[in-house]
Amino acid sequence: MAEAPSAPIARALLSVSDKTGLVELGRGLVELGVELVASGGTAAALREAGLDVLDVAELTKSPEMLGGRVKTLHPKVHGGILARRELAEDQADLEAQGIGTIDLVVVNLYPFEATVAKPGTTRAEAVEKIDIGGPSMIRSAAKNHAYVAVLIDPSDYDAVLEEMRGQGGALSAATRRRLAVTAFERTSAYDAAIHAYLAAQESDGDDEEVFPARLAVDLPKATGLRYGENPHQQAALYGGFLDLVDVLHGKELSYNNVVDVQAALALIGEFEADEGAAVAILKHNTPCGVGAGNAPVEAYRNAFGTDPDSPFGGIVITDQPFDLAIAEAVDEIFTEVLVAPSFTDEALTLLRKKKNRRLLTFDAQRVAALRTQLDWKRVYGGVLLQEPDLSAERMASSQIVTKRKPDEDELRALEFAWRVVKHVKSNAIVFAGPDRTLAVGGGATSRVDAVHAAREKAARVGNDLAGCVLASDAFFPFPDGLETAVEAGARAVVQPGGSARDELVIEAADRLDIAMVFTGARHFRH
Repeated sequence: MAEAPSAPIARALLSVSDKTGLVELGRGLVELGVELVASGGTAAALREAGLDVLDVAELTKSPEMLGGRVKTLHPKVHGGILARRELAEDQADLEAQGIGTIDLVVVNLYPFEATVAKPGTTRAEAVEKIDIGGPSMIRSAAKNHAYVAVLIDPSDYDAVLEEMRGQGGALSAATRRRLAVTAFERTSAYDAAIHAYLAAQESDGDDEEVFPARLAVDLPKATGLRYGENPHQQAALYGGFLDLVDVLHGKELSYNNVVDVQAALALIGEFEADEGAAVAILKHNTPCGVGAGNAPVEAYRNAFGTDPDSPFGGIVITDQPFDLAIAEAVDEIFTEVLVAPSFTDEALTLLRKKKNRRLLTFDAQRVAALRTQLDWKRVYGGVLLQEPDLSAERMASSQIVTKRKPDEDELRALEFAWRVVKHVKSNAIVFAGPDRTLAVGGGATSRVDAVHAAREKAARVGNDLAGCVLASDAFFPFPDGLETAVEAGARAVVQPGGSARDELVIEAADRLDIAMVFTGARHFRH
């Protein structure tokens, strides 16, 4: 369709739920000679400000009805919006029906999303906040953007008025196109929110009802990123991730930083703040050391000791306030990102001396709430959805399958290792003591290779594995992985069990006089 030449806006229809900036917009339009038509509360607000307004009911000669459910659903509204100005047949229809054209539509919608987000909102209350007339006018105006401008966001009011003042009351075709895209984006998100709410209301808890029959995704662009995983890849961040973290210092987060911070938040969420301090060090989306202690600095040193080489350029996260003691310890090497619920003033003074270091705080309560959301993974042509892996098996309720039972220290160590291993890329192996990891093996194509890799890393950095425990994210298919772990020094093992050769593995454990626990739950991380 050829673009229509810009013409001055002569009539505007306004019907808004959010009245931010409404009066200022109305005054600006009147100063430009625009006739105002408005509905209900919008008309009342404009009249109270001293502006002349034609009520929609006067335009249509039809009063509001059904408690306000029907106000603008009328040919004199939609005909005036949808008419093609250069088409003789459309103009003849307008003349025959006594309909005047509408050149600007200013509409925002009933606050459905805000309503359903409030605790205790009933289904009936939510349904009454499903806007009908508003989306209809928005879609009509956006469809006819060759002639009509549509404004749905108060943040655009000033720019539109400024352009109209500079173009004799008109708006360019480019502006109308841009506003139409914004409008359709809003109606799409609005419909998706309604669908998601109603679908959730119909769920009865069955597995099939966890996932919607149709998946709608609408996320605002949060920020552009310098590049993706590599410099030749462009990237951007969408959604509300940056609402969870607050960057106190340093450059903007990169694509890889966001991925790593996400992994760090997921891992630290395994630990409770009232259990003492926990610290995790991650590199390339993988934990290279996790420690616990009475204070963050003690937990950090325990984590750092797992692998003193890898933390350089990595991420450190703690579930306790970042104080001066841990800040001084971390400051000994370069770390890319430091994450904590808060930082003391003394710690900030020290850590801000390195300009490339990023310092982030996170909202622990909000992160905990978001852990329950479905996990996504993109595949060609679609996405995979799954429930998050929130299973947290405890040793006290797990099955001891060997003759020897783990002692109290071993139980504590098994519990610690089991919390960590689910965050290591499978095949995953974690050697640990009661308050720290000692060696981590992940991403191997066989379980015995993961054991060998962790054992060799421990030997290289000087970590003695004698008397430690081992966690495996999935069962041992053969005794060889278990035997290698015992050779390295493991005295107790936790694994899911479930192999066809479990009996052979249990026999090997009894022969080697170690304790072994089956949790019954696998924790693959692909």
